[in-house]
Amino acid sequence: MDWSKTKTIFIITFLILNLFLAYQFIQKRNSSQLDVILETTIEEQLEANGITYIELPKEITKAAYLSGKSKIFNDQELKKLSNQKAVITNQSILEVSFVKPILIPNPKDQYFLNDFIKRNIISGENYSFWKFDEKTKEILFFQKYNGKVIYKNASSMLVLHLNENNEIVSYKQTLLHDLEEYEKQEIVPAIKAIETLYRKDHLKPGDHVTNIELGYYALVQFTASQVLTPTWRIVVNGKQDYYVNAFEGQVINEEN
Repeated sequence: MDWSKTKTIFIITFLILNLFLAYQFIQKRNSSQLDVILETTIEEQLEANGITYIELPKEITKAAYLSGKSKIFNDQELKKLSNQKAVITNQSILEVSFVKPILIPNPKDQYFLNDFIKRNIISGENYSFWKFDEKTKEILFFQKYNGKVIYKNASSMLVLHLNENNEIVSYKQTLLHDLEEYEKQEIVPAIKAIETLYRKDHLKPGDHVTNIELGYYALVQFTASQVLTPTWRIVVNGKQDYYVNAFEGQVINEEN
């Protein structure tokens, strides 16, 4: 028997066995690490990445689709407008100019603005202040339903136009009416909406969710009749808005 050849065979055999055992060990270790990751809660994963958030609404567990129609403005309503010249475009768009401009002490004073639109604009109580754009000198309002905002819908907006003296000189208005809810259904919890942003890489280490609230979003706009879906609006770092479908848990792509 050639002992040299036998020794070589043993060495190769043991080497192959060691490689196999090492491979098995690595596979088990990776599988174990994966199990640990899968068992980690979203709260723990966010905390590990330094992602923080405000206290989340837990009382809202159900919501419903909302349907509505574009309001058709009529001449009788226009006659009630004081100090205003109005033109109706496409029946559902009201464009108005003030005969005498209205001075605004502070374009960000929501109390004054809400009171102003209630007294001077058709169904003004149905709108909620959104923002003042200093560059365009526009104050934007979104329509609301039962305290919930209808986000960025061209058929339910009010835009006040200011001049350089912070005077309201005109506005453009659209409105949804005959609003009706469907049967309520379970919605994605707020923490799951945040998790969706995290999984889609919209949340970065150190980010802070500064606001989260439930409203409505129309996936198809510029139609006479619309169906609005309950939607989580999530504000990150006080400046970036994201919208997550509260039924499907998907991020709404505003460009589409």
